[in-house]
Amino acid sequence: MLLKRRDFLKISSLATASLMIPNFLQAMAVPDALDKENRILVILQFSGGNDGLNTIIPTRNDIYFREREAIAVKDSLRLTDDAGINPSLSYFKELFDKGELAVLNNVGYPNPDKSHFRSMDIWQSASRSDEFLETGWVGRYLDEACYKCDHPTQALEIDDMLSLALKGEEQKAFAFKDPQRLFQTSQEKFFKTLADNHHHEEETVDYLYQTMGSTINNAGYIFEKSKAKSSNVIYPNTALGKDFKNIASLINSDINTKVYYLSVGSFDTHVNQNQKQAQLFTEINDAVKAFVQDLKGSGRFKDTLMMTFSEFGRRVSQNASKGTDHGTANQMFFVSSNLKKKGILNALPDLEKLNDGDLIYTEDFRKVYATVLKNWLGADSNKILGWKNGLYDFV
Repeated sequence: MLLKRRDFLKISSLATASLMIPNFLQAMAVPDALDKENRILVILQFSGGNDGLNTIIPTRNDIYFREREAIAVKDSLRLTDDAGINPSLSYFKELFDKGELAVLNNVGYPNPDKSHFRSMDIWQSASRSDEFLETGWVGRYLDEACYKCDHPTQALEIDDMLSLALKGEEQKAFAFKDPQRLFQTSQEKFFKTLADNHHHEEETVDYLYQTMGSTINNAGYIFEKSKAKSSNVIYPNTALGKDFKNIASLINSDINTKVYYLSVGSFDTHVNQNQKQAQLFTEINDAVKAFVQDLKGSGRFKDTLMMTFSEFGRRVSQNASKGTDHGTANQMFFVSSNLKKKGILNALPDLEKLNDGDLIYTEDFRKVYATVLKNWLGADSNKILGWKNGLYDFV
């Protein structure tokens, strides 16, 4: 069978939405559902480098207000005597007051990189800044947790392309933007005909056929689970609102997925930061509010942990365009009703001790990952990350 370039690209496009299993030779059976008591991890990526200082505001720090005369947040919502939260994150304030939010400040890594692409690779692969890995930390979790098992949907990314974070050596997550669209695409006659004749002499092309076969055999399963249980919760009519609604529908079903991954942005606020950040925070705030209400209504919120991250923070001083430039350390949010420790977990950034105008990290992001892997997902964090420097105790 002669494969035209146009058809090859169509196959490749569908392949990005699938779990790639090298030894796949036949249609996969639908995996057994996991017990509902099994915990779920939802990872929300703030793409573009969110400004942490205007997210959790050091309300009594004169340096903050002096260095950010035009963009300092003066109407933050009070969390503690020393800290407030951006007013566009009002629901996160509610979560904080209920003991369902934890904030870890000053998260980063040694010798930080201020390139979006490189720093994101570091965060997604859990590598050192001088180390280049081709697998992601969630992908290596899949390699460990899914070894010799048929769970092709244990991790799902709500996107058209699969991120490095979810690519393992043997296992890869399943990426799609909309369950119905994925299912409809998988049922097109063109793809089904190719899947029935998937053997090809060229290894790369044959691998794409195998991948496409996996997609076809699991797209229906994902679609059916996504509509298995209806919800009365009204989600905002935004891209992020739709993404969270899809995730909630799957969590509330008996699908076997353990990890969900989605992103929002861009937070690259070099110009007029406050307006852009407020817009994004409002979108996040409203989507997360609907999501949490949905899970509380179904009783699944206690089993779910949502965590946020961004590839870096911003510099302490504002720039001439009422924005901020690429910085270093940042905070992470953790949302759940099952937190062992709540509130602000550690000290706010020290604005008197900077490295050439940048925050100095005190918490290594790999320690956060190790904590979530071991304490929340029950995985071997040492084997997955090679991390031996202790864990946190917020979960």
